Amino acid sequence: MNTTLLDDQIKDEPLSDALAERYLSYALSTIMNRALPDVRDGLKPVQRRLLYAMRQLKLDPQSRFKKCARVVGDVMGKYHPHGDQAIYDALVRMAQDFSVRYLLIDGQGNFGNVDGDNAAAMRYTEARLTRYAEVLLEDINQDTVDFRSTYTDEGEEPIVLPAAYPNLLANGASGIAVGMATNIPPHNIGELCGALLHLIKQPKATTSALMKYIPGPDLPTGGVLVEPKESIEAAYDTGRGSFRLRAKWHKEEGNRGGYVIIVTEIPYQVQKSRLIEKIADLIQAKKLHLLADIDDESAADVRIVLEPKSRMIDPVVLMETLFRQTDLETRISLNMNVLDGGQVPRVMSLGDVLRAFLNHRKEILERRTRFRLDKISNRLVILKGYLVAYLNLDEVIRIIREGDDPKAELMAAFKLKDVQAEAILNMRLRSLRKLEEKEIKSEHHRLTAEKKEFNALLKSQSQQWKRITEEIRAIREEFGAKSANGARRTAFDEAPELDIDADEVMTLKEPITVICSEKGWIRALKGHVESAQDVKYKEGDRGRFFFPAETTDKLILFGTNGRFYTINADKLPRGRGNGEPVRLMIDLDNDHDIVTLFKHEPGRTLIVVSTKGHGLLVDEDEVIASKRGGKVVLNLAPNAEACACAVADGDTVGVIGENRKLLLFPIDEVPKMTRGRGVLLQRYKDGGLSDVTVFTYDDGLTVGESRGRSRSFGGKELKDWRGKRAQAGRLPPKGFPRRNRFS
Repeated sequence: MNTTLLDDQIKDEPLSDALAERYLSYALSTIMNRALPDVRDGLKPVQRRLLYAMRQLKLDPQSRFKKCARVVGDVMGKYHPHGDQAIYDALVRMAQDFSVRYLLIDGQGNFGNVDGDNAAAMRYTEARLTRYAEVLLEDINQDTVDFRSTYTDEGEEPIVLPAAYPNLLANGASGIAVGMATNIPPHNIGELCGALLHLIKQPKATTSALMKYIPGPDLPTGGVLVEPKESIEAAYDTGRGSFRLRAKWHKEEGNRGGYVIIVTEIPYQVQKSRLIEKIADLIQAKKLHLLADIDDESAADVRIVLEPKSRMIDPVVLMETLFRQTDLETRISLNMNVLDGGQVPRVMSLGDVLRAFLNHRKEILERRTRFRLDKISNRLVILKGYLVAYLNLDEVIRIIREGDDPKAELMAAFKLKDVQAEAILNMRLRSLRKLEEKEIKSEHHRLTAEKKEFNALLKSQSQQWKRITEEIRAIREEFGAKSANGARRTAFDEAPELDIDADEVMTLKEPITVICSEKGWIRALKGHVESAQDVKYKEGDRGRFFFPAETTDKLILFGTNGRFYTINADKLPRGRGNGEPVRLMIDLDNDHDIVTLFKHEPGRTLIVVSTKGHGLLVDEDEVIASKRGGKVVLNLAPNAEACACAVADGDTVGVIGENRKLLLFPIDEVPKMTRGRGVLLQRYKDGGLSDVTVFTYDDGLTVGESRGRSRSFGGKELKDWRGKRAQAGRLPPKGFPRRNRFS
């Protein structure tokens, strides 16, 4: 080996420069030749080469199928210098009705399914073009697009396809390049054609105007878009965004008042088998408490059966929990990063993409018209030569029979061009009939009129756009909503605005009865128990709180330390036992006791008071505690305790002290706070406050007596006890309970 020659080829170069140059070349190759689609035909190079190669193999929609291995071999050997598996994967995707909205390849055999199963090997499957692909390739042989040499320099391939419809948006695209990516969901051809026709009339149409025709993506697997219109418009306007997509479902009535939910459409690009497997795993892990079972009854169509745990569960609430925790709801991203006409990658808006397609169609029209003009001009030249021959038929025959160089003599005698003389010499004898002469004159007249029409078309922008409008209308007529595959599949809806607490959602709603004893032992009985007489307690203990609730309710406990605690009803111990101490569920010190326990009802107002006579109003929603330690609402003075809590429903506050003095005053004199000591409600010389209530003065005051009886006092009977806040009050009217309590 000649080492001198090798030394001459070695160049000193910094490693960073060498890496940068080579990585840039790799990045450009990936962007331009592999990952990003062309805005004009919406295809990547491998897809374009597949369709062109299949056209060259004459695999049109009316032809017989051919093995995919034959197609892949032709593409790899002539046009695409990459692996056969990558080429076959691209072919398979264009033949999957769950991957693309409009099939470009008609596949025969196993091409995979929505469960995620792979296609069969290429030696087992067959393919041919569809009508949608045929339209993309239409007029490609009429000089409508540029061609370049293939990588073998043995043939040519198109740089772009003529594309009679905007395939970029119709079938979408996805790809990851170096430093950039693209993701475009499929749309409806009929809607795209409507937007194109509007854009021809109004070239400066806004995204909002275009969305009257294109409300959003139209995905091959259907589903329901729940993205707000404003968000969709913003995504289309910038070329970047995302859309919330949900499964389509309905409720089916079952036996004995039960029901099941049937999912008929799943989100785009979600594998059905993995979706069902994930939901089943969540059920087994007890993370979907509202769902009992899932079953796949799918055949040709999707049918997933969801069985709730109880017929009492609201199906909307059940589905909302599934949408939040599973792929029954996904986000479809939009990133319209494509190669524009100058082969420069950039992010385009919806309007930009449609305008780029219209400009492409205008260029196709002009090139096709010029091509046909050239063909007509060449044909007219030959026809003129034929007419000369018919006018001088005897002389032409003589020159041909007797001339040494008939071609040259014909050109000299009748001033013919080379091509005309050649055509005359190639004429058959049967063409010398009189009828043939008339047909040539008729053809000459017709082509002359066509030439005039094409020249006028090239000179008039308005005629060109009129012709493009006619072509787009023809596409809409063939592939629009009235066609077999043209109806919109993806529906639109609004997601229900449900403010669902996570714990509440995961809890099965069942009736219970809450029981708490004087010593703080708490439990729940199933159902709403009418009477507490049969309830048993521990020896030396007795009942204190007994009320109906639901397992989805929150229980509020108010302690003598001025704190409110929150307990989820579904967390209460069940059964006929004694329950468990409430202090195991909340951090209530042994030095403090329970003031009251009740079911939370949003929107109410409470009044809380201390033994020193101070009190305040607080919204019940504000006392909900998220931690075991509770939430401080009433600040206590030294040696004071919280002693009472009541619902503030009325216009008058009633307080009674340990000294048996009763005072009534307007509720407006008590401030509403979220936390504090409050204001003095009643003044005492000895003792402290015993109880508080709120009532409507005109309706009178009702107080509880022993053995479940009650006593009412009318407004006239109570007028002597009305006063101002912080007064001492006076002894209650005759008949008021001796235990100084309102209930």
